[in-house]
Amino acid sequence: MRPPASGLTIPTTTQPETAMPDVLLERRDALALITLNRPETLNAMGGDLVPQLAEALAAAEADPTVRCVAITGAGRAFCAGGDIRGMQERNDRLARAAAEAGPGAIVAELDRLVAELRQRHREITLRIHTMPKPVVALVNGPAVGAGFAIALACDIRLASERARFGAAFRNVGLPGDFGGSYFLQRLCGPGLARELYFTAEIFDATRALELRIVNRILPHDELLGQGLDYCRRLAEGPTAAYARMKENFNLAETATLEQLLDQEALYQRLAGFSADSREAVTAFIEKREPRFAGR
Repeated sequence: MRPPASGLTIPTTTQPETAMPDVLLERRDALALITLNRPETLNAMGGDLVPQLAEALAAAEADPTVRCVAITGAGRAFCAGGDIRGMQERNDRLARAAAEAGPGAIVAELDRLVAELRQRHREITLRIHTMPKPVVALVNGPAVGAGFAIALACDIRLASERARFGAAFRNVGLPGDFGGSYFLQRLCGPGLARELYFTAEIFDATRALELRIVNRILPHDELLGQGLDYCRRLAEGPTAAYARMKENFNLAETATLEQLLDQEALYQRLAGFSADSREAVTAFIEKREPRFAGR
């Protein structure tokens, strides 16, 4: 059974009004909880899930009162990856185009499909990676294929003891999408990342922790409660400083040390004049906990 929607929800564009959205967006104080909500398909990326996830992430990023974002899945899974039936439908469309209109129609359809996927990559993976606030994956069950990649794009991954992970793309003859090859090798090294992609090994949360793919494992029945408590602590932190931390880490992936040091110098000095930094200094002198406003 799908969980009841509470707080804000992203409206569906193609389903009847009585249907539950494929993605739920709930506000819990300064925390936004995004739930992938197609449990009957293990939250596979069909239906309206992908566009609604893009909308939910955009809404969470744009809302200045949201200071941390959590992503989880309804039911038994985090996200089972691509919609296999949808893949078959795309293949059938290309075959019909070839039979009815010739090679030019195939090229036009392929161009459209590539442009669509590139846009989704920007709206989901790139937005998670660059959003100026922490994004935490609460991995409640299987996260495979593109679902694995989306979890990897998050800043932090908290896993249920029932979580399972795997690239899985080779099982459907695909190389992978949504940035998994970028993030995985940065977490566990290029050799292991290639092995996990080439073999499509499915591994449990303990193995994921050993490979540094997840940050910690929580009891399954306590994942949402403890995970949201963890996210609330981040939401109470210096959000503007977190944004600059993310920019520093992102730049460090490609920059020289000199370039990174220059950016760190700029951001460190700018942050020193922020309301949160001034509050933290005052709190230290007054021997109390700082009350960050996120500015």
